[in-house]
This record gives sequence, structure tokens and C-alpha cells, in this order.
Amino acid sequence: MQIYGKSDIGKVRTVNQDSFAIEMFSEKRGFAIVCDGMGGANAGNIASEMAVKTISDYLKRSIKPNMTSSQVENILRSAVYSANTSVYEKSKTNPDYSGMGTTVVLLYFDNAVAYILHIGDSRAYLLHENSLTQLTVDHSMVQTMIEKGEITVDEAKVHPNKNIITRALGVGSEVNGDLDFADINEDDVFLLCSDGLSNFVSSEDIIEQLTEFNLSVADRLIDIANENGGKDNITAVAVKF
Repeated sequence: MQIYGKSDIGKVRTVNQDSFAIEMFSEKRGFAIVCDGMGGANAGNIASEMAVKTISDYLKRSIKPNMTSSQVENILRSAVYSANTSVYEKSKTNPDYSGMGTTVVLLYFDNAVAYILHIGDSRAYLLHENSLTQLTVDHSMVQTMIEKGEITVDEAKVHPNKNIITRALGVGSEVNGDLDFADINEDDVFLLCSDGLSNFVSSEDIIEQLTEFNLSVADRLIDIANENGGKDNITAVAVKF
């Protein structure tokens, strides 16, 4: 198994509000997190850093070998709940932090099963036998419009409100994450990323780079996003089984 991650400020932003973490418990068990913060001044990066640290610490304390699926699900949801509370309480300590929040996409893998929990528009993809599947559904204004039939997927890519999310960690006292599961097969590749990557790298380029998997895979994906404008912070974590 191989896992690589990298975050980049991009070509336009002055602060990187993305954060990520990777943790291995054993050869086939561990987790990865990507968070994309939002808020003025330094609030966005504070929110994403707090969320990554709180979730990571919670999982490292709580995850044990041979847990049932329901036990894992409860721990993942509790970790995100704890992070939401921490960020929300922090947002009330300083007017500059008011309304800060972050997306989160969390992958926990245990042998042949992957658990994916997400809030916002950071994404998880799975490359299986040269076919790329988006495992998460964005919590965003344009995704809601797509589901209502008001715009097409192609129109959503250039819509002026494409960056507005409808759900974020830390902006309220409660938040619900969507939890999904995926089987893990040999040579499968999972990609977690912020929208600074998914908005600027095509599915075809993602497939090509994940297929040519090596220690520079995250760097190459970020390079493509920057070559295509780099208008946002860019984070990629790739896991090959």
C-alpha cells in the first residue's frame, strides 16, 4: 500500500486554508483527511487546522483493531462532531473568527473496506480498473441546482456560485456528514482533494495521473491544477492498495 499527500497555496490566494493528515495504524488500516477552510483573515486556515487535528486525535485515541462497522461509523461521526464543536466554540471567541468553517472529507480504510465521510465540496474519488467514480456528492448550491434540473453538470463548472457550499463543519452547533462505504480491491486508488483540484483538473487527467501512481502523484495533480489557473488552494491525498 502507498499513500502520498501534498497541499499548495495555488497561484492566486495569499493564504493556504487547506489542511490534511495521513495516519497509518497498520499495513492495511489507517485514515486520511482533507479540509478546506473558509472565513476572513486567518479564520479559514484556523478552522481547517483545528478540524484536522481534532479528528485525527479522536481517531488515534478511539480506533481499535477488529471493530464492527457500526463501531467504526460511530467513532467517525463522533470525531467529526467533536471537531464541529471545537471550531464552532472557537468562532465565538473572536469577531474575526465569526462564521468560520471548513469542509471535510475523511477516508478510513480497514483491509477490504473503506469508509468515506464528508461535509461540503471536498471530494473522494475511486479509480477501479481504469474507471473513475466520484464517491461523494457535493454539499453545494450548484449541486442542488443540478439535482433540481435547473442547470447541467457542465453549466455548474462555470456557474458564478459554484464555490458556495450548503453544509460546512463549524458554522453551527450541529452538522451532519454523509457516510458512504466502498469495497477495496487490489490496485484500487482513492483520491481525496479540495475543490482547488477538482475544479481545475479534468477526470481524464485524474485517471492518467492515478494510473501512473508513484511518490510524485500528488505533486503532478497539483501542477496540473496550477497550470489550469491555480485560482484556489490545492490539496491532494492519493492512496493505492
